[in-house]
Amino acid sequence: MASDKNGRKKTDEEKPDLSEIYDYRKKLKKLLKPDRYEHSLSVSFTCICLAMKYGVDLYKAEVAGLLHDCAKQFSNQDLIKLCRKEGVELTEDMLRAPQVIHSVYGAEYARKAFGIEDEDILSAIYYHTLGKPEMSVLEEIVFVADYIEARRYKAERLPEIRRLAFEDLDRAVYEINYDTISYLEESGGFICKDSYDTYHYYKELMKKQGLPIK
Repeated sequence: MASDKNGRKKTDEEKPDLSEIYDYRKKLKKLLKPDRYEHSLSVSFTCICLAMKYGVDLYKAEVAGLLHDCAKQFSNQDLIKLCRKEGVELTEDMLRAPQVIHSVYGAEYARKAFGIEDEDILSAIYYHTLGKPEMSVLEEIVFVADYIEARRYKAERLPEIRRLAFEDLDRAVYEINYDTISYLEESGGFICKDSYDTYHYYKELMKKQGLPIK
């Protein structure tokens, strides 16, 4: 399906086959625990809403949101083994924080188990946990939707970030990174370099736009 580098829909795009999405849902429901499946549906619906707001391909947003946690049924140790077996590169940071590996392997699993070949979708799955500097709009949408979906409730500033998500997507990415890193620093959790890289990129972006930073 045609799109520009940011995942924005092109006018000559063919109408998607919605039966594919129904098939993805059925298969995913069999793989995941009920609460994880419901989370995935909620992220998918949130991605659709954000895609409508920011002019991104709705099909890609829905599928990326739906499958973002498709590898969550594997244990961390199994994910490490699968990555090594299938040649999926893991950094030392990822091995120290294996809870992030589901996103890295998830892109490969979406390709193998669900037949996803669209690189925009696969990239959005890959980066939905740690992010990266200069994410595409689709990547930002999945990153943000995973944090703000309706079943989330623990993050203290969720109402504010949910509002920001529909006003300034870059700002929402920055605030999510800030809160996540702050929480991990306070709780003594390990922080991957990729998370810091994402945070510093969006912090500089906020500076360039003259927006307040923490």
